[in-house]
Amino acid sequence: MEKTVDIANQDGTEALAAKLATMAQAGDVILLHGTLGMGKSAFCRAYIRALAGNPDEEVPSPTFTLVQIYELDPLPVWHFDLYRLSDPEETLELDIEDAFHDAVSLIEWPDRLGYLTPKDHLDIHIEPGPTHDARRIRLSPSGAGWQARLAKMAGPL
Repeated sequence: MEKTVDIANQDGTEALAAKLATMAQAGDVILLHGTLGMGKSAFCRAYIRALAGNPDEEVPSPTFTLVQIYELDPLPVWHFDLYRLSDPEETLELDIEDAFHDAVSLIEWPDRLGYLTPKDHLDIHIEPGPTHDARRIRLSPSGAGWQARLAKMAGPL
């Protein structure tokens, strides 16, 4: 069951990220799709801050480090930016499989994962909206766990 929401601005993206963070479970894999400047990093930053319960949590982009790890309570979050990778095997050097089992994995540029993409994941496609700041966000669950959680989301996203 796919869900689509139209967001007026970055505040809406942040609210959606915070709502999804309330459902976080160890082993969650969230794949963020969208061109440069669509708000993938803003989504991740808001998700991590919501899960940390700290709106001032420092959340640098992993563009150059490729991964940032947040040891949060109740569970860790691994934020990956795979833009600079060219082969799925390179992700193994980042211990990505550990994150898939024990943490929430937020992955920008997930097409670089190729065959290593876990079966159970949530695809989030961020596309331009009708205005410069607006976005259309499509949530596509793969696997029973994400299907059930999205079905339980009450009200508008």
